[in-house]
Amino acid sequence: MDDVVKTFSLPSLEPPPPIERPTREEAEAAVRTLLRWTGDDPDREGLRDTPRRVVKAYEEFFSGYRESADEVLSKVFEEVEGYDDLVLVRDIPFTSHCEHHVVPFVGKTHIAYYPAGGVVGLSKLARLVEIFARRLQTQEAMTAQIAAAIDEALAPRGVAVMVEAEHMCMSMRGVMKQGSSTVTMQFSGVFRDDPAEQARFYTLLRGAR
Repeated sequence: MDDVVKTFSLPSLEPPPPIERPTREEAEAAVRTLLRWTGDDPDREGLRDTPRRVVKAYEEFFSGYRESADEVLSKVFEEVEGYDDLVLVRDIPFTSHCEHHVVPFVGKTHIAYYPAGGVVGLSKLARLVEIFARRLQTQEAMTAQIAAAIDEALAPRGVAVMVEAEHMCMSMRGVMKQGSSTVTMQFSGVFRDDPAEQARFYTLLRGAR
């Protein structure tokens, strides 16, 4: 059975304050140390370029630290012919990394909101997910961050966010239970206050199955 977690705190939306980053050479040296710690030889042919590749991969995996949710959601379209009903984007895929073990968790995000004065381009919601996914994360925090960013940028009448993911820290290590999924949800506005709106959200998601 899926684990279902509801989160309600509104976290900081921006990356953590800048810290003194090590040089690329220092980062590559750290990877070499970890390779030696595993029991392998970082100087053998197959691993000789691995430190460089790992550091390059980390730049991509964690590019969300260099991006701003505010900037992505800054362009709001107000000429929508009076449309004020539900906007729902389902099945936005993502890969993130657990901040506890730095291993991936993979899944999809569903976002719905009721416009109050404007909408954002649909691709911006997918970009928003990517920004928060490409940081060291917990699924609970990521869910709340996505909802809070939309609330802050659009001031909608309500936001609903659901994230479903499989965590490699459960399937590759520890209890080693493959196939289990975790579901987190965040509601605000009419979604938080009206159970009928939550039911509508769930019904529309089930309709996609």
